[in-house]
Amino acid sequence: MDLFDTPVSPGTSPPAPLADRMRPRSLDEVVGQQHLIGPGKVLRRALEEGRLHSMILWGPPGTGKTTLAFLMAQVAGARFVPFSAVLAGVKEIRQVVAEAEADRARGGKRTILFVDEIHRFNKGQQDAFLPHVEKGTLILIGATTENPSFEVNAALLSRCRVYSLQPLSEDDIVSILERALADSERGLGAAGATAEPDAFRLIARLSDGDARGALNILDLTVTLHAGAVTEAAIREAVQKKALLYDKSGEEHYNLISALHKSLRDSDPDGALYWLGRMLEAGEDALYIARRLVRFASEDIGNADPQALRLALDVLSRSRPQVQCRLRRVESGAPGHSGQTGRAGPSASPQCPDGTHGQSGLWQGLPVRPRRPRRPGLPGAPARCPARPRLLPAGRPRAREGSRGAARRLEEVAGGAGQAVSDRGTDDKEFTLRARPV
Repeated sequence: MDLFDTPVSPGTSPPAPLADRMRPRSLDEVVGQQHLIGPGKVLRRALEEGRLHSMILWGPPGTGKTTLAFLMAQVAGARFVPFSAVLAGVKEIRQVVAEAEADRARGGKRTILFVDEIHRFNKGQQDAFLPHVEKGTLILIGATTENPSFEVNAALLSRCRVYSLQPLSEDDIVSILERALADSERGLGAAGATAEPDAFRLIARLSDGDARGALNILDLTVTLHAGAVTEAAIREAVQKKALLYDKSGEEHYNLISALHKSLRDSDPDGALYWLGRMLEAGEDALYIARRLVRFASEDIGNADPQALRLALDVLSRSRPQVQCRLRRVESGAPGHSGQTGRAGPSASPQCPDGTHGQSGLWQGLPVRPRRPRRPGLPGAPARCPARPRLLPAGRPRAREGSRGAARRLEEVAGGAGQAVSDRGTDDKEFTLRARPV
């Protein structure tokens, strides 16, 4: 704070976001994840019996990973130390470990170290936890949205248990929104906000199982429209649904696997849904086209030979601009003066230079320009010029001087069946025959 800034009193500070204010304060307020914290389930029994252990909470955003870690520390009476893998490193880890060892030596509280986005740590940073988790100096609770099998070291996984959190159902999201709208202490009850009957269902569908996202949508809608939560106001606040997807992570492979399974099950509606889902989320069409070629080749095969041809046509049409550049480079001229393939170029609206006018399977595929044909042999394929073997008449051994002259004559003769006379340094005449090797 600057020296001349006016100090801000606690009552005038801006309120926290609605999602943070509505964070559950006890296990009974947690909605969802009943397979972990329901009556008699693993995490509830561990908390009730005081047997805390290191764990990794794996799940999509807004499913309660941070909330569960905080409630575990509260129920167990342990010291809770939040830790961000994005902002901290090994130095901060050592400081937390030293404080945990001091508390343990004094017989004080146990320390729960909560590491958010633990997959951001590299191998060396993750290895720094190993001896302290092994001895029980601290209880490590890591939260991640990525698959721990890929992002967390095997040595650390063997010392922790991995619990998977599921996206919240539509009914769970609706109950959270209703609680937030009615709560006058932490929620929107004091603002007098009202909602239409189906407004919460719409928010639940748009949030896609993310409780934090649903509460943010509700908060923004109430702020922009003076407490009137209608379907039109919700769509205006959201603008566009944010799809949970990543191009190289877990959701990427989940969705392409769903597309494959729908095709194997002969479900066209499901296949079209997953295809549109991937394209809408920003997936590269070229990647999907390649996977369809693989599916047509391996899964369909000879059951329908036209499937592979159709998939290859889709692959060729999914990258027109790339093929234009490849054709231009291979031809060596802007006008594509070289050979372009089996079909001649024609005008096309996608490609102004006419390289995508071919029809059928070869449309848009890069084809190398043909080699020039040898004169006098129409239709024969081009071959590399043969190196002639020079032999003197009567197969006598030529001397070094004649051999050097023969090499020079080879460059002049160049072809097969030509006879050349050369006079060597010893004034002996040799008749050299050129024969291709």
